[in-house]
Amino acid sequence: MSDCLFCKIITGDIPANKVYEDADCLAFRDIHPKAPTHVLVIPKKHITSLAHAHTEDAQLLGILLDRVRQIAESEGIAQSGYRVIINSGDDGRQEVPHLHLHLIGGKKLGV
Repeated sequence: MSDCLFCKIITGDIPANKVYEDADCLAFRDIHPKAPTHVLVIPKKHITSLAHAHTEDAQLLGILLDRVRQIAESEGIAQSGYRVIINSGDDGRQEVPHLHLHLIGGKKLGV
């Protein structure tokens, strides 16, 4: 989608501090981190939100979760623990209309 912020990051039109990239997804540091480690993991396929994912996206969703696990290991937070958050829609406080997973860790997190 030409007006999607994350799609522009995927194409390189907007720079990002990338930590991981493959054919299916891109991961980069959040510009407003909530913890020492705050990485966004996004699919390269534009999916507006989790509510817009379909059965045929199930494999991609699994890949995203596996990449979160891998990135947590490479960031050194896998053993101490981390949080994975997916906001969906306005009421779910989703700010960018492109499915993304927040990987947050590096300190004890509150509720």
